[in-house]
Amino acid sequence: MVSPSAFIRTLIVAAFAAILAFAPAHAQQVVTVTTTVTWTYEDAGDEDFGTDDGTGYIDENAALLDDEGLAESADLGATRRYAPSATLATLGRARANFGPFAVVDDTTIRMAGDVTSATPRQFAAMMAAYPHLKRLEMVDCPGSLDEEANLILARAIRRAGLETVVPSGGSVRSGAVELWLAGSTRRAAPDAEFGVHSWADETGREANDYPANDPVHAEYLGYYREMGMDDARARAFYALTNSTPFDDVRYLTRDDMARFVTLN
Repeated sequence: MVSPSAFIRTLIVAAFAAILAFAPAHAQQVVTVTTTVTWTYEDAGDEDFGTDDGTGYIDENAALLDDEGLAESADLGATRRYAPSATLATLGRARANFGPFAVVDDTTIRMAGDVTSATPRQFAAMMAAYPHLKRLEMVDCPGSLDEEANLILARAIRRAGLETVVPSGGSVRSGAVELWLAGSTRRAAPDAEFGVHSWADETGREANDYPANDPVHAEYLGYYREMGMDDARARAFYALTNSTPFDDVRYLTRDDMARFVTLN
């Protein structure tokens, strides 16, 4: 037999359940589930990044776009200006951590990880706390999950006057290449790797899906010129990145990068 108090409690629970069932969506609890997915792509081989004339050149920039002088493509998966890595390099002991940044001494930062919408704020907080930092070592940098934030961060690195360095065994890929370009001086070990590919918008359209005269291209070309490339090299480098599809990565070497920017 059910006691009166138990019966009353049952009625109360049922009433609350009915209220919640008809409550507005914004009044209900939202649970977010994050899923990590890994893609594997078949190797489609190298692709030209010039005009479709079989030469691997683009217009007046031919000397910069000789395809045979560049490293071969890789077949890793990627997302929006983001090239995932199976593992992140160990940052070692740090005085402080700010998102993907680790302050290792008075002048040196090490970076490993993604750029997100929060990363520019984390960088600003780090520079405020450690104003004498001079060197950014990019250990394992897959790219950006927020391209707007990535370019904001890149310009902040340039304003701070930081040297950007890819140490031996280091890897910068996708949007992280823009960060390396932002260094007031740039260094890279002989075995450093640079991974590039096309950007994609929120609808899945890639750079080459837009007409050549579309204003969408101006931001990248302007950024490359801002970082010291002349117009020919800016256009050549932009064409190179967009020659590899968004869901693939093309690896370049230190010497490949030296064809477009000065290394110190």
